[in-house]
Amino acid sequence: MSFPYIKLGYASAVEGAMVKFDKETFKKLFPNLAKELDSNEHKVAINSVRTDVQSGEKASAERFAHYMPDVIDFIRRCDTEEQAKEIIDFMEKRGEIERQYAKKLRRQLREKGVRSFGPKKEENYYFKHGEQG
Repeated sequence: MSFPYIKLGYASAVEGAMVKFDKETFKKLFPNLAKELDSNEHKVAINSVRTDVQSGEKASAERFAHYMPDVIDFIRRCDTEEQAKEIIDFMEKRGEIERQYAKKLRRQLREKGVRSFGPKKEENYYFKHGEQG
């Protein structure tokens, strides 16, 4: 078993107190946690760390800054299949999506409906979700 980022397993029961374990003891005491740490599943990349709360909040709020919605984003704002078809036709006519892709989207729309593209994006979606992070 290898924990590349943990030399010794440890747990803190009381603020400021630390108990250290060797890997075998850690595996016996926390078998599921040891398996999870050793597996390549359920890992989350941390792209940055901010010690200033205000700058972190600002970066979170700007999550969608310079984001360009695609055809799926526009379809997800539609209430009806007719509206979604208009979006597909319009974007195809403008050359923003290729003919084959438009054909595939129309088929999905016809066979599975407008919500098959994802849940409806309500008004102010990017504003609300950009602030939440």
